[in-house]
Amino acid sequence: MKLRTLTTQSARAVIGPLAVAKSPTCPGLYCGRLIINGSVEGECGQVCPRGERANIQKVCELCTGSPDLYDWLYLGFMAMLPLVLHWFFIEWYSGKKSSSALLQHVTAMLECSLSAVVTLLVTEPVGMFSIRSCRVQMLSDWYTMLYNPSPDYVNTLHCTQEAVYPLYTIVLLYYAFCLVLMMLLRPLLVKKMACGLGKSDRFKSIYAALYFFPILTLLQAVGGGLLYYAFPYIILVMSLVTLAVYMSASEIQCFKNLIAKKKRLVVLFSHWLLHAYGIISISRLDKMHQDLPMLALVPGPALFYIATAKFTEPSRILSESGNGH
Repeated sequence: MKLRTLTTQSARAVIGPLAVAKSPTCPGLYCGRLIINGSVEGECGQVCPRGERANIQKVCELCTGSPDLYDWLYLGFMAMLPLVLHWFFIEWYSGKKSSSALLQHVTAMLECSLSAVVTLLVTEPVGMFSIRSCRVQMLSDWYTMLYNPSPDYVNTLHCTQEAVYPLYTIVLLYYAFCLVLMMLLRPLLVKKMACGLGKSDRFKSIYAALYFFPILTLLQAVGGGLLYYAFPYIILVMSLVTLAVYMSASEIQCFKNLIAKKKRLVVLFSHWLLHAYGIISISRLDKMHQDLPMLALVPGPALFYIATAKFTEPSRILSESGNGH
């Protein structure tokens, strides 16, 4: 009996320090301790200031890195969304008789370009075209509000922060600048130049923007992390689908139809740029000698469509089925 008691006490003496050593010293994935005057102060469980995140030692440290190629491609994708939507609705509501569509397209590009420049300049370091950022490590970095710990299952430690600084807020800031510049520039332009449109149709492209900007903001706020990992595939799928729809609607069945109008070539090259953008985003150009040759696949979908269009023409299929072939 005494031997069993001594054995139990010895086991507890060994397991006790190990358990203390393995127990977490700071609850939650994103809680940490603050550095004040060069020394770590305060209890663990505090939210890190903006532009900082907790390191492995659970100490809040300043993010001094810079976005990598994939991060810049993601920001480029989010910046392209309002521009593409602007162009779509301008083309949709301008009509064929309006001479102001081209000028509105240029104005929309100018608005988005100026917004991007201003956004970069006001982001730390202020006044420079560079960004200091925290590196994205996992999907949960985008949704820190879902990982606030409750050590005693009663009280919650609120450690919500922008662990992917500034990839989350810089997009929202960019959308705000786009909206402000649009409201300052576009109404005056449309009022003076959109003479081919009725009074009720002149501002429809602006009204459409007032709808899609809140949608884009909500999309970034809720699905920013998912878009970060999925945007290369979204680009490829959407560019393939829209190219096929456009070529089908334009009844392009051979190269002669393709080069008949300059607008068709512009649309084709725009889709090719999107294809290349998606391929580069997926490969990230980690191995240049293997990834760059993949860009040769960019014209593939268009060439495949033209080569097979005559075999899938609805009138030919109906005639052959009527003849019993």
